[in-house]
Amino acid sequence: MAATTHTVTNQVPPLVGYDVFAADRALTEAVERHLEPGILDEARGELGALGLSAGSAQAQEWGAQANENPPKLRTHDRYGHRVDEVDFHPAWHRLLGHAVTAGLTDAWGRQGGHVRRAAGFLVWTQAEAGHGCPLSMTHAAVPALRTDPALAAEWEPLLTSHVYEEGLRPASQKAGVLFGMGMTEKQGGTDVRSNTTRAEPLAGDGEYLLTGHKWFCSAPMSDGFLVLAQAPGGLSCFLVPRVLPDGARNVFAIQRLKDKLGNRSNASSEVEFDGTWARRVGEEGRGVRTIIEMVAATRLDCVVGSAALMRQAVAQAIHHSAYRSAFGGLLIEKPLMRNVLADLALESEAATTLALRLAAAYDADTEEERAFLRIAVPAAKYWVTKRCAAVVGEALECLGGNGYVEESGMPRLLREAPLNSIWEGSGNVQALDVLRALQREPGALNAFLTEVGKARGTDHRLDRAIKDLLTELADLDAVEARARRLVERMALVLQGSLLLRWAPPEVADAFCASRLGGDWGSAFGTLPHSLDLATVVERARAQER
Repeated sequence: MAATTHTVTNQVPPLVGYDVFAADRALTEAVERHLEPGILDEARGELGALGLSAGSAQAQEWGAQANENPPKLRTHDRYGHRVDEVDFHPAWHRLLGHAVTAGLTDAWGRQGGHVRRAAGFLVWTQAEAGHGCPLSMTHAAVPALRTDPALAAEWEPLLTSHVYEEGLRPASQKAGVLFGMGMTEKQGGTDVRSNTTRAEPLAGDGEYLLTGHKWFCSAPMSDGFLVLAQAPGGLSCFLVPRVLPDGARNVFAIQRLKDKLGNRSNASSEVEFDGTWARRVGEEGRGVRTIIEMVAATRLDCVVGSAALMRQAVAQAIHHSAYRSAFGGLLIEKPLMRNVLADLALESEAATTLALRLAAAYDADTEEERAFLRIAVPAAKYWVTKRCAAVVGEALECLGGNGYVEESGMPRLLREAPLNSIWEGSGNVQALDVLRALQREPGALNAFLTEVGKARGTDHRLDRAIKDLLTELADLDAVEARARRLVERMALVLQGSLLLRWAPPEVADAFCASRLGGDWGSAFGTLPHSLDLATVVERARAQER
């Protein structure tokens, strides 16, 4: 029966039907900054098309469906035969297929590939973040496989393909494949050197049989996995295909899927190996060194993924405030709400700017840039992923009770927000990784200081922060207990330097005043009132078509 008691007003229209890429000025400017002119128009066209898809009602519906219908494990078929398959909702396959077709597993072999892929990953995962896991693992497997030229020649064209083919078949019968990874075990977690999975050599060169388990194995319906196991020569890296070349299923017993806080669309599994065929990647005893480039690449994706979550949360908060009226005017015009929105926008732009700078360093691939990445990736991963949950939580609050309702999409963002700070090494692991780089690789610190020094002299607050940081770095005695403090400062100084070089003055001024100058409270919305906050907010607003 139709309600006739009153007319409903002051409801916010959904943020839909817009170009997610074009609406993000921080991202579009970063792409223009880091790509060569000869490929810029092509990249803009690709990213614009992807942005329109990500902002469409169809993609948003796919995201909702994939999370409302999480994957289901089928260990056996109707006759009792072991099958170990995971069934996904069709929306998952549509999301994943669209991403692969857009080149989100193809970065290593094309000009500007890492910047183009990072920008696309940031755009597309705003529609749904869970399917970013197999995209990330597939992309990141390439440098590990390149330690074995024969394996790289066989698998890399399939990993970087723009063709998505679901279903388990021999890789030779597919036009494109996906990869997962299995490192951690029940007894060790992050301490992978305590792994107990055994690798027994076979007569064939580089062939082994694995016996053991993996406590977290990502994307279990992938075509292949990079895993760690104890060979006679020590901890080594192996490629485990789901289907053997003759079409037989490899031994890959999925025990259960993880019941996770968020990331509901994505299957994370526990698996057992019992005579599982594998091919060694790299040298025996050098497993961590072999797989570490894969880990570094996925850590960068954690930064990019967190930047995507922040961007979508901030876009939703500003959109809501631009339409919702309270106490005699639009929320976006209220000085206090504007302060909150500007504060959130600063965090989002700083994350995006840093993520794309790291992607550009991968494209440059010089000795200095590789040294810079060695220290900047774990520092960025530590800080940006930690800021994500705080940003999304505050953005949700901007919508009030409406933001706490599932239909708004904000709860899904909030559940997803802590994930990237945990995957590929939690905060302490990242901080300790920065310390190792400081203590063992002087070139990494030199490259970092060279980067932040490019903005030296442009803002007294950055100059003071650099000076204080150098004082901290001069004393590395008993540094582990203060490692988080040190890495936080390094990340903030790096973000401040990048914004001073590339962001509008209003953004850089507000960031330096709050994050570096100390004129900031303990919650968002405590920026100095004298700043040009309206300009900061308007820059971050996503305009619909």
